[in-house]
Amino acid sequence: MTSEKNLSIAHAWFEAFNSHNLDKLLSLYDDEASHYSPKLKVAHPETNGFIEGKLALQNWWKEAFTNLPTLQYKVSSLTANTDRVFMEYDRIVENQSTMQIAEVLYIRDGKIMASRVYHS
Repeated sequence: MTSEKNLSIAHAWFEAFNSHNLDKLLSLYDDEASHYSPKLKVAHPETNGFIEGKLALQNWWKEAFTNLPTLQYKVSSLTANTDRVFMEYDRIVENQSTMQIAEVLYIRDGKIMASRVYHS
């Protein structure tokens, strides 16, 4: 994959996430994709912050979209190479403080294989 193609995947990711389009978001991921998030670790301690597979991703994001109907991400920076994208963005939720987030998407053969979220 080229860095330009991986950037287009990242842009599609933000578009799907901000429109809360779960099907479009999941279509960007490999069936066996994994995801790590500190928020997941807090909300579901039994996962230790780590989930695998599209069903787990679907459940996690469906919960987020239901519990946070105003959730939006505002991109501040995207940097890509041939197998990953480093994304920096603001998490914006009505009546909550804005949170700065960094996330890495690991991409192979045009699909996100893994994602890892970083924030304080």
